[in-house]
Amino acid sequence: MLLDYLAEKYSLKMIPSKNDYFYCEGKLNNSEYSLIKPSTYVNNSGIAALAAVNHYNVDVTELLVVHDDINLDISVIKTKISGGDGGHNGLNSIIYHLISDQFPRIRIGIGNNFRQGEMADFVLSDFNSEEKPKLDEIIKTAAFLSEEFIKGGIKQLLDANSKLSNMKNENL
Repeated sequence: MLLDYLAEKYSLKMIPSKNDYFYCEGKLNNSEYSLIKPSTYVNNSGIAALAAVNHYNVDVTELLVVHDDINLDISVIKTKISGGDGGHNGLNSIIYHLISDQFPRIRIGIGNNFRQGEMADFVLSDFNSEEKPKLDEIIKTAAFLSEEFIKGGIKQLLDANSKLSNMKNENL
């Protein structure tokens, strides 16, 4: 949803690559970027990540991974500059294929309101009527953080995240 939002915001169109992903390319404040949307199942996201890193000849630290996270309440967004997979099969695949966990991430909380054995159905289902109103703000916040990463890399992403956290704390 975030990639579609960013593509639409900048009038870009996702097109299929020769690899296992769709992509579009743009420029933001003199920084060129690509949005990469894997066409594989989530559990094989690493195939697309590796293909993109190789195609663009970039270091894994220049790859921002945005993913859902059942370990965070819905609408909670956190950034992380590296680390393990936290039980997320897509991250596990990316770490495996890149042979590295040293890539930054934006973690978007979706909560864990599901019964044992029903996680796959939960993460693949649509948002409910209580969650949908929160989506606009979640997507806009994640887009802002992504744009900051595009403009200035990890440092700018972390600075922007810190500013957002301070703003939230001031509003409490």
